[in-house]
Amino acid sequence: MKHPFKYGLILLLTLCSLNASAERIKDLANIQGVRDNPLLGYGLVVGLDGSGDQTTQTPFTVQSTITMLSQMGVTLPPGTSLQLKNVAAVMVTASLPAFARSGQTIDVTASSIGNAKSLRGGTLLMTPLKGADGQVYAIAQGNVLVGGVGASAGGASVQVNHLSVGRVPAGATVERAVPTVIGQGDFIYLELHTSDFTTAARVVDVVNVYVETGTAKAVDGRLIEVRSPAGNERIAFISKIENLQVNAAEGAAKVIINARTGSIVMNQSVLLDNCAVAHGNLSVIINSDSTVSQPNALSTGTTAQTDKTSIEIKADKGGLVQLPKGATLSDVVKALNAMGATPQDLLAILQAMKSSGALHAELEVI
Repeated sequence: MKHPFKYGLILLLTLCSLNASAERIKDLANIQGVRDNPLLGYGLVVGLDGSGDQTTQTPFTVQSTITMLSQMGVTLPPGTSLQLKNVAAVMVTASLPAFARSGQTIDVTASSIGNAKSLRGGTLLMTPLKGADGQVYAIAQGNVLVGGVGASAGGASVQVNHLSVGRVPAGATVERAVPTVIGQGDFIYLELHTSDFTTAARVVDVVNVYVETGTAKAVDGRLIEVRSPAGNERIAFISKIENLQVNAAEGAAKVIINARTGSIVMNQSVLLDNCAVAHGNLSVIINSDSTVSQPNALSTGTTAQTDKTSIEIKADKGGLVQLPKGATLSDVVKALNAMGATPQDLLAILQAMKSSGALHAELEVI
């Protein structure tokens, strides 16, 4: 019988989780060994309305068609030149989920590898899907579905689909199961999606409170070892563990820049130190001042410190943007965009701020 104090502590943690931004363990981590397996195959899509591969430029499509016909008992005269317009060579990909059994169906994606204009209305012929070990784990076949054609809005034509890629829902039948081992011996292992020592420690604390002290321990910042019952009881145990609420630690400050699109994403507010950056016709000046207010000797007041941050962004061809105190990196980026800065300008300025130590965040360029 568990001690009443443990029940009170569980209730306290539950009440705290209602007020804090708690997440389930299943949203923060996965069970080691429970994973999907990628599958790959080469096949043909037939029945296209003249939008298939141009066979003079894709000889592999003709070769695949001749090989398929020979397997069907059809022998073509030597030197026959096929002018196919309704056939396209495709690569077929799928993901074999954990615990998939023989006879289950999975979705597949067919992607053209030739110069087919569209896979719309085509039928994928029987295609073996192999794993990394070269073994066949599923067989795919079925009608290929492609999204709608373009749409027009405001006089502009917008392409809303990709005609050279299609999906076959439930298009593959699993022929071989992949053994999935949950845990090792008396233990299961939780793998955090993102390495974080604080989150790992909090997961360990919650599991130990829910079960008993010593049930879980952190191996490192990502892996957590949990003692669990064996046999059929292990599934019910995992179900309870993965639904426990944990207050995940706040991630480290990070700025992610897509150099191709100019997109900038920040996972939290990032403050800047004093710095001045000049780039092309743009200049960025950031000043931080701290004002200390000292009360009179006989007063009952307290010493107060006020931080004031001012940011000026100037362009040689005119224009000045002044940002209020307490401005963050997001304010700088918005102001630079308003001044017409290009993605390359933003990237260069942020890299300069990072190199100077004024940007206290991890800068990642994708």
